[in-house]
Amino acid sequence: MDAKTLIRQTIATTEMICNTYLADLTDEDLLHRPVAGANHINWQWGHLIASEKMLGDLVKPGAMPSLPEGFEEKYGKETAAVDDADQFATKAELQAAQQTQREALMALLDNLSVEELSNPAPEQMAAFFPNAASLILSADSHWMMHAGQWAVVRRALGKPPLF
Repeated sequence: MDAKTLIRQTIATTEMICNTYLADLTDEDLLHRPVAGANHINWQWGHLIASEKMLGDLVKPGAMPSLPEGFEEKYGKETAAVDDADQFATKAELQAAQQTQREALMALLDNLSVEELSNPAPEQMAAFFPNAASLILSADSHWMMHAGQWAVVRRALGKPPLF
């Protein structure tokens, strides 16, 4: 198995887990905070989508499509404490944005040569992610980290454990 296939399989597994956690949640559920100060899933989901775009663009500037107008502002650090549903995207809008960015990230991966996966990451990220492959995989680990938080939200909402 080559590196690109391994990256693709790793991301696909995380995507399946995340989408399973999100599948039966309503727009209202997405705003639930399991404890004071925790970010709700809607904000986390938008944050992940915006982060994935940023990471792809770090690998290859301009490779990722634009997010919907105002999306990045809705999901910046300053909105993490907001609970007003009207200030965020709906579940359907988040799903569409996620799919658009994920397809672009996979196209970016497909269009990189195996050698280009070793290209150094931009200086501001190199201490954490030294090359293009690690930048792409950081999107995956970021989603999985938040999925662990979603498992807690699901239990707080009375949903059954899934994995």
